[in-house]
Amino acid sequence: MAQGNSDIRYLTPITVDTKKKKYCRFKKLRIKYIDYKDANFLLKFVNEQGKLLPRRITGTSTKYQKKVAQAVKRARHLALMPYVADLLK
Repeated sequence: MAQGNSDIRYLTPITVDTKKKKYCRFKKLRIKYIDYKDANFLLKFVNEQGKLLPRRITGTSTKYQKKVAQAVKRARHLALMPYVADLLK
């Protein structure tokens, strides 16, 4: 037995949780109103097929996620953004 050897060896390296903390960009920048006419900004919250990205991916709070969804719906209704698209970005 190794008496003086106190090294602990693992088969796989230990994973350290170093993910970036998600934050609501609207709270951080103190944005009160989400403009539905700014389609380029709203494209950040839509995936390639034109679907809204969920809160767990974007990091927005519930209050602002509802406002983003409403703004995207208004922009789609006025034909500023497409409803469905192939490779939107």
